Amino acid sequence: MVGPSGSGKSTLLNVIAGIDRPDSGRVRVGDVEVSALDENAAARWRGRNVGVVFQFFQLLPTLSLVDNVALPMDFCGVHRRKDRAGIALELLDRVGLADQAHKLPSEVSGGQQQRAAIARALANDAPVILGDEPTGNLDSEAAASIMDLFDELVAGGRTIVMVTHDRDLARRTQRTITVRDGAVTDGAATDGAVTAVGPTPS
Repeated sequence: MVGPSGSGKSTLLNVIAGIDRPDSGRVRVGDVEVSALDENAAARWRGRNVGVVFQFFQLLPTLSLVDNVALPMDFCGVHRRKDRAGIALELLDRVGLADQAHKLPSEVSGGQQQRAAIARALANDAPVILGDEPTGNLDSEAAASIMDLFDELVAGGRTIVMVTHDRDLARRTQRTITVRDGAVTDGAATDGAVTAVGPTPS
């Protein structure tokens, strides 16, 4: 998804995730009408089906990076309890942070926090990943590495919807949606940027 600041890109991601509710219309992800779920049901559905990478990380400051990544597994009862720490370490390794796993968020850089947030979004094997500028705090090499990871996830059947202003990264996606003044103005493939990647749910 691409569009100017204030156009509604982040709001659209939050509506897809069931964090915010639309004023009108319906939101359907796969066979679930997310907009019809109450707050508790939406939280349960989101925990199992959507991984979210927030623009400002949203890591818990008192937990280490590995504990932040493991937290969604604890909340949703995903994976056996004894396996969760190991899976969290594997995910941190996939984003190049295995050596920082036991540090607090305040002890690592903003780019490293962003990569930890991406690892956390993958913790529950959700079929849909939503990213609000998921590579915005990364240098070009780290951003390309994350996009390689996203390509692997898409090849494995995941759907990734992201906001990005990086045209080079946008060109690697399969569809680009332009948002302006709260409305989708273009859903065709362009060199713009909020983008759906992979087998996209309706």
